Formats: sequence, structure tokens, C-alpha cells
Amino acid sequence: MKTFVGENGAWLDSGFRAGEFGSREVMDLSLTLRPHAAVRAKVTSVGTYVPPRVLTNADLEKMVATNDQWITERTGVRERHIAEKGVGTSDLATEAAKCCLVKRGLDASEIEVIIVATVTPDMFFPATACLVQDRLGAKHAWGFDLSAACSGFPYALQVGAKLVESGMHTKVLVIGADVMSSVIDYTDRATCVIFGDGAGAVLLEPCLGDEVGLIDYWHEIDGSGATALNMPGGGSLHPATTETVAAKMHYVHQDGQAVYKFAVRKMAEAAETVLTRNGVTPRDLSCFIPHQANKRIILSTAERLGLGEECVVINIDRYGNTTAATIPLAMQTALDDKRLKKGDLVLLASVGAGFTVGATLLRWEF
Repeated sequence: MKTFVGENGAWLDSGFRAGEFGSREVMDLSLTLRPHAAVRAKVTSVGTYVPPRVLTNADLEKMVATNDQWITERTGVRERHIAEKGVGTSDLATEAAKCCLVKRGLDASEIEVIIVATVTPDMFFPATACLVQDRLGAKHAWGFDLSAACSGFPYALQVGAKLVESGMHTKVLVIGADVMSSVIDYTDRATCVIFGDGAGAVLLEPCLGDEVGLIDYWHEIDGSGATALNMPGGGSLHPATTETVAAKMHYVHQDGQAVYKFAVRKMAEAAETVLTRNGVTPRDLSCFIPHQANKRIILSTAERLGLGEECVVINIDRYGNTTAATIPLAMQTALDDKRLKKGDLVLLASVGAGFTVGATLLRWEF
């Protein structure tokens, strides 16, 4: 019997069964959790949405000095979805939320909290969550936005989980959504080839019986990397002026090398931290769902963790980097490919502007 050990001792036996991880030869597992919550949170539904317009690498060849081979080899992206003018993040988030609720068979009036992770809100205020709440008809919900760039979804996931664990809420909607095309300079091949638009939503509810749900997480930030990936214009420091617009300060600016080096190192470190302190080995994992920043970053992280490609979910070729939406979109890809099932042990990991870093360990419960 293999035991996953939390920092503060035994609490709950998860009841994993032999053979629950597919073809891997895994012994019976007994998951020992920290005694920090009488109620645990689980993901019960996933819904996603991407705008219908597709921008291919061939299309970009006509817009900027690049080519399909250069983009594919360096990023893994072949196409990305782009929102039409007049379509905001709230529109994409609302569609993903509707999909999530339909799958769960819930009415929007049953939702209690809405958390939207985004760096491209429709406007500074009100919060995008307010716009989503109104369009859904979630008349009993409160909510807010969370800004953590590409780590926004895992951060929002943990905030939502803690609201469930508090016992105060039983249905929390967590959404990652971004319209990155609204802040991308399509004359800058360093950024325009990477990003796309999309949204993904999950529903968090209390675990039942011996279900485990969200197990543990590791988050950290490093503000010394703020200049490596940012949008310098539009805030209180540099409000919009003719000068900031002329200087292209309202577009994403990126130091590609600095971001790549940090991401390769820290995504693996965060994943290793959350696995080690729970007594989990990479071999115990059924599915690794990383932020889809760059295919080379994803594969480098997997290699460092000792994971084969068959365990890693990659869909960056179809969607590009959709910032806060990448992980829920990848969850849906795993479900569509039948690579995710009840009882699977799943690892999420991300690195984003800030820098922000996150890793989440959970048991899939549906």
C-alpha cells in the first residue's frame, strides 16, 4: 500500500483502486490529506468556448515577416481563434459558463459565486464577473475578477475551492477568459504568433462520501520579472495619451528569452514541490495539464518531471496561448480524447506575467 502523506498527518483515505490509472502498474493508493477542511471541493463540470474565426500560420505569413515552420518549431502553434471586433472577454466567458452549466444540468440562478480570471477585462470597471452574472441571469451570485495572467485560472480555482471549503458556498463558477488579440501588435512577430482568444469555465461543488477533489497547491510570485512580460500602458502609471498610443504601450511587450528561462525552471519546480510534499511521484499521475505557453516549455517541464508525452495534454497547436483560458481548454481536450476519467490523479501547472507561478494537485471526480 502506498501512502500520500500531508504535512500535518493522516485524515482521509481516498480509496484509490488498483488499475485506476489505466495501463500503468500502480499499487492501491491511500491518500492522506491535511486536516484543514471539513468540506473539500471538487470540479463537477467543464465548459469552454472559442470564437469561430481562425487565424492560421499561413494567414500570419501575409501579415508579418514569419512562416509556418518558424512558428511551429518555436511555439508549437499552428492556428488560433480570434474574436471579432466588438466581442469582449465577458462574451466568451458567458458562453463558456453556459456550456458548463448545461453539462451539469443547473440553472444560472443556482450559482452563488462567479470568479473570472482575466487580464483583458471588457473595461477597468465594473468587473467582468458582473457582466457575466447579468448575462447568465445568475441573480443570486456575487463575484469578482482575478488578475494573474497565465496563472489566473489555477489561482481562481484555489480561491473558489476555499469558498467551498469554508462551508459558505456550494456552487462556485470559476472562469478563465481572455481576448488577447485586443492587446496584441500584429506587426510584432515575437508576440502575434503566440496568442489566441478563448474561455473555459469549471464548476466547484463540495465532495461527497470518500471523494477527494482538490488536494493541494503551490503558488508564488516574483515581481522582479514584471518588465519581462507586461502591457505598460493604460493603467494609473501610464494612462492613455496620444504619446502612449504612439509608443505602442497598450500592446503586450515580452522579453522572450527571460520568460522562457523562467517558465522552464519554475513550472517544473512548482510541480515538484506540490508532488513531493504530498508523497506523489510522477508515475502516480494519470494526466498533466500545463498552461499552454509554448510547446517547448511544456515538453521541457514534462521531461524534468519524468513524464512521458502520453501523460501530457497539449492543444497549443489548435488554440495558441489563450492566457487564463488555456488550462480549462486543455481539460476539455483531455475529456474529449477520453484521457480524463473519475479517479484520475491530475497535476496542473502554470507560469505567467508577474511573474506568477502555480501548481495544483487534484483527483478528478466525474
